[in-house]
Amino acid sequence: MIIMGNSTFISSITQKIFFLSLIVIALGIGLLSTPHHQPQTAPSSPVLPPTEKDIQYQSHSLEHSLVHSLLIPAGNRFLVTPALSQRVSTLESFAQQQKVLAVINGGFFDPQNQKSTSIVIQQGVMVADPQDNARLINNPKLAPLLAKILDRTEFRRYRCNLTIRYDITVHSQPTPPGCQLIDALGGGPSLLPELTLIEEGFLDKANGRVIRDPLGSNQPNARSAVGITHDGDILWVMVAQKPESPTNSGMSLISLATFMKTFGVEKAMNLDGGSSSCLYYKGKTFYGKVDEKGNALKRNVLSVLLVRENKP
Repeated sequence: MIIMGNSTFISSITQKIFFLSLIVIALGIGLLSTPHHQPQTAPSSPVLPPTEKDIQYQSHSLEHSLVHSLLIPAGNRFLVTPALSQRVSTLESFAQQQKVLAVINGGFFDPQNQKSTSIVIQQGVMVADPQDNARLINNPKLAPLLAKILDRTEFRRYRCNLTIRYDITVHSQPTPPGCQLIDALGGGPSLLPELTLIEEGFLDKANGRVIRDPLGSNQPNARSAVGITHDGDILWVMVAQKPESPTNSGMSLISLATFMKTFGVEKAMNLDGGSSSCLYYKGKTFYGKVDEKGNALKRNVLSVLLVRENKP
């Protein structure tokens, strides 16, 4: 047995501690220099508000007509409002003066005196009243129908608190509680949810026979209409005749209502049709009526609906 002195024993322990310290330091350096593999995650991106929908224009080539449709999305980006001219004017003139995106012909008017036979309200003020049209009010043939004529369907814009709402209803319908009637454009008859030709004085019968049908409701013709879908979108439709068949192309009012249903329209109103039917969008005007040679008939109108961007 070898017995070491105290100094030798302490020296041995000191050496062991020194070597252990070097090992620990080396391991620590190795761990620090080794890359840590963490699970990869997708780079974060800022949360953006949903993109607002844009206006959708479509042309539909059908067997007996060419239909132009404009779908204006619900929301606050676009406003649909009526406009009235002092005298009949082109859609291009309305578009240029109002600086708008789109225009469609509006309510009925008397081409002889150029006075409206449809109601027009702008900013809460009635700017066109059929009762001011003497040729309408004093027409003895229309006297039995006058109450119906003065209570026809109209397209309305309300302000309900901070929300804009649209509706299609008869003129006598009161404004909903909490809302203010801003604009209205008369037309008629209602197409959806039902066709109201008799109720609005467009169709009159005697002894089971039709004695008055100025719209030729069951005949194909150029037509214009406005509707509101179940989502609150607004649909404009302009039905054009085909140049190759000028006398038997277009749509009846029933066919027009059926077509608008395919867009999810729940309420719809007929606008002035025939040679008044026209639609302006993105600098181009589409006309509905054609003459016997298939040439487009370009008729000036008195009132319209406009689409403009709602700028704060």
